[in-house]
Amino acid sequence: MQVLGYSEGFHDAAVAVVDGADILFAAHSERYSKVKGDKTISPLLKQYIDNNYNIECNSFYEKPWLKRLRQFRAGQLNWRLPRELAWKPSVTHYHHLSHLASAFQTSPFDDAVGIVVDAIGEFDTVSIWKCKYVNGKATYKRIWSRKYPFSLGLFYSAMTQRVGLKPMEEEYILMGMAAYGKSHLYKKEMTAQLNENNHKGAKEFLLGATDEDIAASAQLVINRAIHQLVHHAIKINSNIVVAGGVSLNCVAMHYACRHQLKANVWIAPNPGDAGAALGAAALVERKRLNWTNSFLGYELPEIDPKPVAEHLNAHGIAGVAAGKAEFGARALGNRSLLADPRTAKMKKQVNTIKKRQKFRPFAPVVLEEHAEEYFEIPRYNRCEYMQFAVRCKEPKKIPAVVHKDGTSRVQVVGKNSNNKQMFEILQHWYKLTGCPVLLNTSLNIKGQPMINDLEDVKMFEQKHAIKVFYDG
Repeated sequence: MQVLGYSEGFHDAAVAVVDGADILFAAHSERYSKVKGDKTISPLLKQYIDNNYNIECNSFYEKPWLKRLRQFRAGQLNWRLPRELAWKPSVTHYHHLSHLASAFQTSPFDDAVGIVVDAIGEFDTVSIWKCKYVNGKATYKRIWSRKYPFSLGLFYSAMTQRVGLKPMEEEYILMGMAAYGKSHLYKKEMTAQLNENNHKGAKEFLLGATDEDIAASAQLVINRAIHQLVHHAIKINSNIVVAGGVSLNCVAMHYACRHQLKANVWIAPNPGDAGAALGAAALVERKRLNWTNSFLGYELPEIDPKPVAEHLNAHGIAGVAAGKAEFGARALGNRSLLADPRTAKMKKQVNTIKKRQKFRPFAPVVLEEHAEEYFEIPRYNRCEYMQFAVRCKEPKKIPAVVHKDGTSRVQVVGKNSNNKQMFEILQHWYKLTGCPVLLNTSLNIKGQPMINDLEDVKMFEQKHAIKVFYDG
C-alpha cells in the first residue's frame, strides 16, 4: 500500500511516500515553490505526487483540531476556519508521535527510548517514550512530557529573534554566534526566561547585553536541558532515538551525548517538521523502514566525480548537483557547494558567495578511514548526517571548516555509506592533494531554498559564476 505522509501549516512543509517498508520519495515543499521554509504544499509538488504515485492513504503529521484547541487556549485564533490541506487526511497522528516515528522506524534498534524536543505541535513540547517492535510493528508508550507554554524550542526561537535573526528559520545562525560570546554572564536570567511563555518572543530581554553573549547564554541553557533529557533516558535504555527541531542543534546534541559511553544514539536524519512527514507515513503500517540514506527527493543524472576533484584542485570551489536531492536541511553531497578547506580565507570567500554573515562556520566532509586523524569521532554515532559538532584535532590543516570554539559539524563518508558519488570525489581529491577533507555546504544562497532541479542549477551558475557539475 502506497502511503503519503505530509506536514504543512506551520513551517517547512514536506511529503513522504512509503510502500510497506520502502521509502519511495520524500521532499521539502520549498524546493518546488522556491519559498524558503514554505509552510504550504506547493501545487507543483502536489501535482508530482498525484501524477507519479497511486496513493491509498493520506497520513497527516498532527491532530488539526487538537492544535486548534491549544491555539484557542493561547489566544491565537482569529476565528477563521483552518486553511484547507493539500490532501484530505485519511488518518492523523499526534505531532510528537510523528516526530518519534521518523527516528525510531529509521533506526537500527529493536527497542529504544525516544526523546522528542521541538517548539510546539498540539500541547507537548518535550516528551520521552518507550519504543519497541512487537510482532514486527513499532509500538510507542509515552512515559513523560512537558507541555505548552514551557518550550525549549520556543525559548531558542525567542532568543533568535532577540538578536535580530528570523525565528523558526535562523536558529542555526544563533548557534554559530554562540561561540563568540560569554556563556556564563546571563545563566541565571536565561534559566528564568526558559520557564516563561516565550511564544510571543522576548524582544526586550536583557537589552544591555551583546548579541554574542545572548547567543552563548541561550546555547548553554539548551546544552544543559538536552543533557538532562539524555541523562534520564540512558537510565531506561542504552539505545536512544531523538527527533524534533531542537535536535538540529548539533552543539547541544554532542554536549549531551559526549560522556554517555554506553549509549547508542540515532537522531532522525530529518528531525524537524519536514521529517515528521516521513514519520506520519511510517505510522500507518508501523514497519521498520528500509533506511539507507537521505537521498530521497528529485533526481538528476549522476556525474563523473573525477573532474569535480580536478576542478577543486585547480580553482578551490565547485558545485555538485547530481543524483536524488537530500531530504533534510543539510546538503550531504548531491546538492553541495564544495571547497578546499586548507586555507582560512576560503571560509570568507564561500560566505561571500552565499551572502552569509562572515562569522558563520562551514562543515567538513571526510573520508571514513581518515576521520579519526582529524576529528574526535564519537563512539555513539558514525556522524553520517552532520548532526554533532565535535572537536577538530588538526585545525591548522583545515582552518576553513573549524569554528571559533575548535569544533566542526563533521560528515563522515565511507565506501559502505551509500554515498558513492561523494566518496569518489573525496578519493580523487585525496590522491591529488593528500587532504581527505573538503568543505561541504548547501548549494544555495542565504535565504533561498537548496537547489533542486536543472533550472535552479543553471540559474545559480549564471548568477554567481560558480562552476556547477551536472548532467544536462
